[in-house]
Amino acid sequence: MTLMMTLMKHLRCAIAALTLAAPAIGPALAAETVTVGTVGSASANLWPMFIGIKKGFFAEADLKIDLIYIQSSAQVIQQLTSGSLDLTVSTGLVDPIRAIDKGSPIAIVRLEAQSPPYALVAKPEIKTLEALKGKVISVGGPKDITRIYVERMLTPHGVKPGEFDMVFAGATSARAQALLAGAVDAAIILPPFNFQATARGFNELALSVDYSPELPFSGSVVSLAWAKAHSAELQRLLAAHNKAIAWFEDDRNRAEAVQIMVAASGLKPDEVEKSYDFFRKGHVFETTGRVSRKRLGALVDALVGFGDIRPMTAERLVLPGTELTD
Repeated sequence: MTLMMTLMKHLRCAIAALTLAAPAIGPALAAETVTVGTVGSASANLWPMFIGIKKGFFAEADLKIDLIYIQSSAQVIQQLTSGSLDLTVSTGLVDPIRAIDKGSPIAIVRLEAQSPPYALVAKPEIKTLEALKGKVISVGGPKDITRIYVERMLTPHGVKPGEFDMVFAGATSARAQALLAGAVDAAIILPPFNFQATARGFNELALSVDYSPELPFSGSVVSLAWAKAHSAELQRLLAAHNKAIAWFEDDRNRAEAVQIMVAASGLKPDEVEKSYDFFRKGHVFETTGRVSRKRLGALVDALVGFGDIRPMTAERLVLPGTELTD
């Protein structure tokens, strides 16, 4: 046997030994895609989601977020119930609560906006809440949480339900457009659209947090079927979401947070800066990831008073295993 043949034999033996010793290497696992629904278009309420995507928090958790905008909160919950969505974020909580009361297979897994961040903004010539008697106000829907906010703002100022007209637009962006176009006299809208309107001479008459501080606004809601089949993915998603909120709450990240929202929304930097300060000052985002029985109970009580639902406990509304606080 020649020297070359001997060397080749030893080389083949070495390769075979390494192949047997090494674990099988397959293709890299693809990130799990989660179909997430939300209302309308990019707004400050969605800030943590945009942060989580941009900063790679979801990618680090092996998750890919497929974010879908839907016209109204009610339609979001309809699609979640039907299985077209896995999860919703920044969804007004009244529609999922109503749906759960009727037996929908969905559950709340997180509060997001723990206090209502809305502003009631009116045409330049309207300067007081009292002046809205007989006027047209744009709210989210006939049984939307924004109607509760508006009625709570107006009643102490002598404007009772039925003494103003309502038009309905599910997304805050649509309500803002109607206001700016002069189609309505006032609208209840989220930042940064309220700052956009006041910059054009419209008047901010009231903040919902001053009239309904105990009512949480939005949360994350999950399909029970998806949650059961994807428990690990859900926990990773919630952890990444918590990480995004913690990042937002760090004032050292203000400039970058503003850049992220400007890129997502196309709004002006100064309007987004005001929105950041508004959310931080008002402690709008729930930071612990736990669900408050007190806040959820206050919202249930408001809906019971509306005649919409039967009394129910927080345990009935949340996904089993969700951490509740008093």
